[in-house]
Amino acid sequence: MPSAPVRRFSVIPMHRVVSRRTFGRLAAGLALQRAATGKHRLSTTQERFLEDLSRRAFRYFWEQADSRTGLVRDRARTDGRLETRGERNIASIAATGFGLTALCIAAERRWIRREEAEARVQLTLRFFAEEAEHQRGWFYHFMDASSGVRAWKCEISSIDTALLLAGVLTARQYFAANSGITELARRIYERTDFRWMLKDHPHLLSHGWKPETGFLSNRWDDYSEHMVLYLMAIGSPTSAIPPEAWYAWSREPLTYAGFTYIDGDPLFVHQYSHAWVDFRGRRENRPPHIEWFENSIAATHAHRAFCLSLRDKFPGCYSENVWGITASDSRHGYVAWHGPPPHPAIDGTVVPCAAAGSLMFAPEICLAALQEMKRRFGRRIWGRYGFADAFHPVDGWVNPDVIGIDVGITLLSAENVRTGNVWRWFMKNVEISRAMDAAGLERI
Repeated sequence: MPSAPVRRFSVIPMHRVVSRRTFGRLAAGLALQRAATGKHRLSTTQERFLEDLSRRAFRYFWEQADSRTGLVRDRARTDGRLETRGERNIASIAATGFGLTALCIAAERRWIRREEAEARVQLTLRFFAEEAEHQRGWFYHFMDASSGVRAWKCEISSIDTALLLAGVLTARQYFAANSGITELARRIYERTDFRWMLKDHPHLLSHGWKPETGFLSNRWDDYSEHMVLYLMAIGSPTSAIPPEAWYAWSREPLTYAGFTYIDGDPLFVHQYSHAWVDFRGRRENRPPHIEWFENSIAATHAHRAFCLSLRDKFPGCYSENVWGITASDSRHGYVAWHGPPPHPAIDGTVVPCAAAGSLMFAPEICLAALQEMKRRFGRRIWGRYGFADAFHPVDGWVNPDVIGIDVGITLLSAENVRTGNVWRWFMKNVEISRAMDAAGLERI
């Protein structure tokens, strides 16, 4: 079953936003929990744990990428078994974007030789620049990993193309001395027709397009994982959309367990754009003057509190250091479960990438959770690529798969809390800093 991120489509009036005073109280209340806004000091034990987790996560992108196209498979078995037939050979362009970034991390950490990483990056970029089917620079969400042929009659996806482009632009900066890589990356980004994806709307981008039916009816009109998409669109040197687009999507506030933040349902919504875009120390210059990095810190703490509130309903499943529910596999298929408010499908399952993807926001609570899960459940949930995608602490169910985008957010968030390198590389793209300035994301 496709493991695409699931979106929310409701439109919230702009008058329903949290006040600047409320966000000021939030920032003050979190002052002692903001280690990730500076340099978080990791213990030797924590460093060793993150090194092991990160190397295992990178292994996924090294082993599960096709040797001809560079496309990264959407999912794989936890034991690393390579399956190259039928639906098991379907690649995700979002996972491929995480994979391009993973290659930069691996080269920097010398897990592989730099020349090997460069070759894989250049092969992947050449496939997207010269061979992959596209519509005005936008790509199909899922492709056959070996041929690049469209899979499952899927859509040309704006958000998944954006996550791919985030990896492309990261690689452009990390391998800036390689003119072949930088030229291919430039061609791929500048070919993307962002204005076309507006579909006659002045500001709101469409979710995508299908050759059979045209544009999808849904737009990116409320807070979601799309912030990196809008920034790349506003900063495009060839097809820029107006900076006002940043404020065209609505922001719905939620207060839970003393934390007030703009809500986005599954926790990955608060993580994906932040994996690349460094929002630290920036605030919107329009009311309610949101600081998006602080917003994700609050969302993470609120989510942990929500999981702890489920302890009576699901005894033995959630505890101080065993928590996390975000879109993932379940025993019944892929579910975009979340909370607060509680998704009706929640059954006590824990999703490790929920905490792992928020390492860059709240390292104290997220590291403690990940280390405790590994300690308590061991080889049941810990395998060749790190944590299984999901597991049930009580009844013994463990997902036999890992999912590329979940492994990816784990790796990138871990690297950012350790070094900030992904932020540093991606923010070297002048198009992004220019877009942030144009959108009024002021430095504070």
